[in-house]
Amino acid sequence: LYKFCGCCGPLRPRYKRLVDNIFPEDPKDGLSKSDMEKLTFYAVSAPEKLDRIGAYLAEKLSRDVVRHRYGNVVIAMEALDQLLMACHSQSIKPFVESFLHMVAKLLESREPDLQVLGTNSFVKFANIEEDTPSYHRRYDFFVSQFSAMCHSTHEDQETRTRIRVAGIKGLQGVVRKTVNDELQAIIWEPQHMDKLIPSMLFNMQDSEDLDSRNPEPDLRLEDGEENPSALAENCFRELLGRAAYGNMNNAVRPVLVHLDNHHLWDPNEFAVSCFRIIMYSIQAQHSHHVIQQVLNHLDTNNKNTPRVRAGIVQVLLETVAIAAKGSVGPTVLEVFNTLLKHLRMSVDFELGDSSRRNSASSVSSVRGKESEERIVQNAIIQTIGTSFFGGNLPDYQRAEVMMFIMGKVPVYGTPCHALDTGTKRIQTMLLSSLIMVTSGFKSKSMAAALPPPFLDPLFSISLMEDSELRQLVFEILHNILDRHDNRAKLRGIRIIPNVSALKIKREKISKQDVAFMKKHGQQLYRHIYLGCKEEDNVHKNFELLFTTLAILTIELANEEVVIDLIRLAIALQEMALNNEENLPMFIRCGIMALVAAYLNFLSQMIANPPFCQHVSKVIELRNMDAPYLLPEHIFRDKCPLPESLDKEDSQLYFQTADMAECLAGPGYNAERLSIPYVPQVTGEERLSRRPSFVDTVSLQVDIISNSLPEKLAEEITFETLKKAIDTTGLEEQERAKRRQVMEKFQKAPFEEIAAHCESKANMLHDRLAQIFELTIRPPPSPSGVVSISAGHTQHQSVPVYEMKFPDLCVY
Repeated sequence: LYKFCGCCGPLRPRYKRLVDNIFPEDPKDGLSKSDMEKLTFYAVSAPEKLDRIGAYLAEKLSRDVVRHRYGNVVIAMEALDQLLMACHSQSIKPFVESFLHMVAKLLESREPDLQVLGTNSFVKFANIEEDTPSYHRRYDFFVSQFSAMCHSTHEDQETRTRIRVAGIKGLQGVVRKTVNDELQAIIWEPQHMDKLIPSMLFNMQDSEDLDSRNPEPDLRLEDGEENPSALAENCFRELLGRAAYGNMNNAVRPVLVHLDNHHLWDPNEFAVSCFRIIMYSIQAQHSHHVIQQVLNHLDTNNKNTPRVRAGIVQVLLETVAIAAKGSVGPTVLEVFNTLLKHLRMSVDFELGDSSRRNSASSVSSVRGKESEERIVQNAIIQTIGTSFFGGNLPDYQRAEVMMFIMGKVPVYGTPCHALDTGTKRIQTMLLSSLIMVTSGFKSKSMAAALPPPFLDPLFSISLMEDSELRQLVFEILHNILDRHDNRAKLRGIRIIPNVSALKIKREKISKQDVAFMKKHGQQLYRHIYLGCKEEDNVHKNFELLFTTLAILTIELANEEVVIDLIRLAIALQEMALNNEENLPMFIRCGIMALVAAYLNFLSQMIANPPFCQHVSKVIELRNMDAPYLLPEHIFRDKCPLPESLDKEDSQLYFQTADMAECLAGPGYNAERLSIPYVPQVTGEERLSRRPSFVDTVSLQVDIISNSLPEKLAEEITFETLKKAIDTTGLEEQERAKRRQVMEKFQKAPFEEIAAHCESKANMLHDRLAQIFELTIRPPPSPSGVVSISAGHTQHQSVPVYEMKFPDLCVY
């Protein structure tokens, strides 16, 4: 009886009758709209019946799928979709479970149409905002199934495209449904990201033009079909845009793994495109996390092929360049540290391959490896010099980067490297990096741009016997000194007929820069002087030296500095004429040409007509009688060189007395021109590869207190200093006197001190004799016994532990 009643329509539950009524006799007629409205009204009126309606629809749909009655399957899914859209209440939760079960049934089928149908229904469900979160619902199956659809290999291309598009849409639906739900954070776990990310990247690879990818790619193909590549990119962007800081690692790591597995670092166009998308999609404050991931990946692949490493470095270049538009914070030095480390490794690999060259048959392959390593090195240099580091860093951070790189440059006297080809190669690379970093650097204060910890090692490299390294040093100096972009106007060493036509930009020298030149001016002059006398100098070296002198004149020259620069030019001329170091004739003529070009520039910059006239007269005479002393001739190919320079022909050379007479008057202390310029020894000499040529000067500095006038020597004594510390309430006259002495020590030129030393050379010999005597014969012991034998005084030594020292010497 029960079975009989169950089969009778009037005795069946109402929700079943309403569900049955929506299915027409012929599935081609589609869903019955009027009956569907009745079912929807009933579901809204009695929401507690939703779970039963869903279960019954799921039962019918499962049976129709098995029986291949696909028309009824479409009607059932359409009904489920309408019920989902109409019913938003707490009771919808059980109904959703039935709905998702039916979607899963469709996705499991091998019919493309059913898979697409199920995906479309899931996407509609994903767009519904539920009132309350779900505590137990999981989407693991859907992530796996949609990912599998994204990799469809169906033999029919049109069908394959439809399945892939459906898979991408499904993944996008999963992302939208889960990322905003705090209870669904599990979607960011590696097991899901390892399926989501590769599925999107796999479809993005089909794009024909990776470099010109539009910010909003075309979602349609030419034949009207949806574009899987563009859809995948949109989904990829959306996923990354929703990633929080803690999820960035899981989102970026699968990208790197995918690029590794599919060998997409060489060539790396797709990798670059991917990371452009990543950097433009994520939140700006997360940029440094992506950079860190790429850096770690570079470390992981430190022994991979050069082209793979170069591809990763170029990707890093893109990420860093984009991150520069925001802020990358403390990652800057870490990026540099990693890049410099890999630069050194690349150089070591290159040299290691060269050293293992054992046979002629391996020469070509080794050279190929060397050239590939050069690709890595160039990529690293380009990354360091990208606009991120060169143009967007604040001054203080750029100064830190400069100091950081300079600290990595191996110099002589440090324990890091011995002099070899690898050291020189690394020096060249790091200095090239510094050129990139300092490009566009316009610090307001030279003291901040060139602090001693940076300036000293930089100049120590300028003392090395390598013209290329010296060129790099002066280019770095130009980047820092040239704050008004005048280098392009000064390019090339030449006699400039009209300097005013160049429209040089300059400002009045600040007090800070005046102080800088007082402190470091002699150091700058010295290295220009030494740079001119290098025997391996070429045309470019002289060009850079001329530009250095010109920029110093423009940026840092007041009246005192102008006099110093003229004295430097005179000293260079004397060095070339006297030729005490047996320089080649080309170098001597090059120095004379440099002096002529610079004094011609300087005379016009200070606008002194008598000075200009004197310089023009010498240049005119050289044009007629000694063209090899002018830059336009000596630096020309196959310029005939003289056998000697006639020192007696004074008209061909710039005369100190004439220039002093031209500068006599207010503003210039022309008397200082008569003091010969002598290079001052500085601390970085010990780091160079050669001993100082002015050792005697350094010895004179050691005993300078004894060579000063007696009046000054009396002031600077231990008792004077003790009184200065202990005495309070000194008279104003004594203070002024002491201040005058201190100012004289601070401002007196080195040459004046050296002149005093030369006037008392005998004292130097006496002191050396005393030193030699103490070295040969030990000094008497404080408590030794004196005895006289054969007319000679002898000192009997006492053991150290028995000596009695004054109380002030023991602590």
